[in-house]
Formats: sequence, structure tokens, C-alpha cells
Amino acid sequence: MKGINYADLKALIEENSWTQNKQGVDANGRMMQAWLEALGMTTTVYYRENIGNHLLFSSTKVNGLPKLLLLGHLDTVFPPHSFEGFRENEEWIYGPGSCDMKGGNFVALSALRNVFAEHGQLCNIDFLLVSDEETGSDDSKAITREIATRYDACLDFEAAGEDHEVVNGRKGVATYCVELNGVAAHAGNQYSQGKNANLAAARLLIAMTELTSLEQGTTINVGKIKGGISANTISPHAQLMVEARFTQADEQRRVLDAIPTLIHQHGIEGVNANLSGGLQRDVMTPSTEQQALIDKLSQLLGYPLKTEQRGGVSDANVTSGAGLPTLDGFGPYGDGDHTEFERASKRSFCRRIEEVTAIIRHYSPKQSTMNS
Repeated sequence: MKGINYADLKALIEENSWTQNKQGVDANGRMMQAWLEALGMTTTVYYRENIGNHLLFSSTKVNGLPKLLLLGHLDTVFPPHSFEGFRENEEWIYGPGSCDMKGGNFVALSALRNVFAEHGQLCNIDFLLVSDEETGSDDSKAITREIATRYDACLDFEAAGEDHEVVNGRKGVATYCVELNGVAAHAGNQYSQGKNANLAAARLLIAMTELTSLEQGTTINVGKIKGGISANTISPHAQLMVEARFTQADEQRRVLDAIPTLIHQHGIEGVNANLSGGLQRDVMTPSTEQQALIDKLSQLLGYPLKTEQRGGVSDANVTSGAGLPTLDGFGPYGDGDHTEFERASKRSFCRRIEEVTAIIRHYSPKQSTMNS
């Protein structure tokens, strides 16, 4: 735990970077930009008007060597004045983003600094920081997907597991809104003339829920339903908010194919259904290429990397879905993320920085070694 200066992490944590706070997100980005450009990296800015800019930091390219992408996000879930400030004791760092994921960005930054100090340069290591991960990466995921095609492997810096597991699988997620429009009528005098959107919604709620397969790790949840005008009026409109999660690619395909067809099968004549939304993040599943990456990194470190699968999603879903062998969870271990109790372990920072330094040292060898 000794020897790590947390001043830069403190600066990041103290600058609010709620996803909708463009000014604060961009301020975090500018800090990272200054620190990474000091290591010889160049910056590509994907300017955005209403959210923070996405940033790609690139090092020197050396042909014939594998290229590694580091992946992180600048935003947090905390609006200004809700949970703020940096605090530490002998064991923990406290504050918004301490483990999710300003702490992870700090691990990557520290490891890059270590290798730069040893080698005098960085090569074939790039670092992508997006600004909207906490709200689903709706804007950035197309950029991430395209960038992923340029690399041989990816490390994402979300928080580590309790025993420093890295993440080799995450559920995919799709979100939908179903709008149902019928015809209003007086429930006492003109019942048969109404077209009941609420009844259609009720039938769809059951039908969608029945797509769930717990055995296959697939869940469909109609988490919000609303509609109608009054108890004595046949409902002319209703709305369903739906989330689907899946752990297997074939289940992802099954659900994504089924829902657009299912919404028109509610059986209420005169009620029209409209669907918006769709796949938010691809399922991240273990693969032979990913296992080869685990084996390679375990050999570099001198001990096996433990792995785990998680139900939550991250931008690792995006790179994995693009076909790039990806491992997540290279940030520090912490807990309380997305709450005012968020914290990250100082002992874990030490371990993760040491591990990521060894990995980057391998992917970014010293110039004299490359020329020999």
C-alpha cells in the first residue's frame, strides 16, 4: 500500500462527472488527456454537444506486434451535490467513482506511467475512455465497436472481483418500450365500442414474461406498465417498459427475434402496438480466443488469473460482441458502487497496478529489445 500517490485519483474523484454533467465529464477527460499526453500518447477527441466527449489515446504503432486496447469510462452515476468528495484511511479510498471506475482509470494510468518510466516510450497500447457508459453507452458503443476491430486484445477496467477475479462473461441486455393505442369508450354505456389497450398490455406482459428461461439464464422483465384514463373508461392507450437479459448468444437471438413479432399477437382487435428500443449490449460469453488470452496473461503474471461471470453489463460487452478477445475487471476491488458508500481497497490498487504494469510491459516492449 505504500509508494502509491493518490493525488491524481483524488483530483478525478473531486470533479463531479455525472453522465449528464458534460462540463464535469470533460474536465475529467482533460485531466486524463494531460497525463497521458505526457507519456507521448496522442489524443483523438470525439466531440459531443450534450454529453462528454469520448477520448482515444494512442501510442506509437509497431508493426508485427499485437495491439492492446485499454477501456474505461469517464462518467459516474452521481449528480452534483449528491455524493461528493475524496476520503481515505489506511485501507480504503472513498468517493464517487473510487471503484467504478475512476479507480480503474487510475490503475491503467499508473501502469502506463510505470512502463513509460522503464522504457522511455509506449507502443501498441491505446486507451479508450467513453463518457456515457453508466447510461448504456448509447452514443459511444458504435465508436467502441469500430475501434475494437483494430486490436488483438482488450482489458476493461471495471472493478475487480472480491478475490481479484477478472470477468470473462456478462449478460447481454435489450430494452424496449411498447406503446399500445386503442379506442376510448364509456365503460358503462359503450363498452363494446372501446378497444382496450390495457387488456392488450396485460396479455403482452404475460406473453413476454413467458419468454423467460431461467435454465438458459434468460430473463424478460416488464418492469413498468401504465395506461388508461379512469375506471369508467375503456383504456385508449398503454405502455410497457421491458428489459431482457441473456447469457448465451443463441438465447439473445431467440429473444430479439421473438419480441418484435410477439407485440402484435395480443389478440385485441383495434389496438395497435408500436415497439421502440432494442439491443443495448451484446452478451459477453467465454470463448477459446478469450481463454488463450487468460492463459497468456496468467503465464506473464506467474499465477492463474481467477475468473467470474456477472449479470451486469459494461463496455466489455461491446468489444466482445465485436469479436475482440476481452477481459473485464482489471480495476481495483471495491464495494458500494452506485451508492454513497462506494470505496476501493488500497491493497487492491497495489496488486492491480503491479499486474497491469507487467501486462503492458509485455505488449509495449523496450525499443532496444525490439531492435535486437
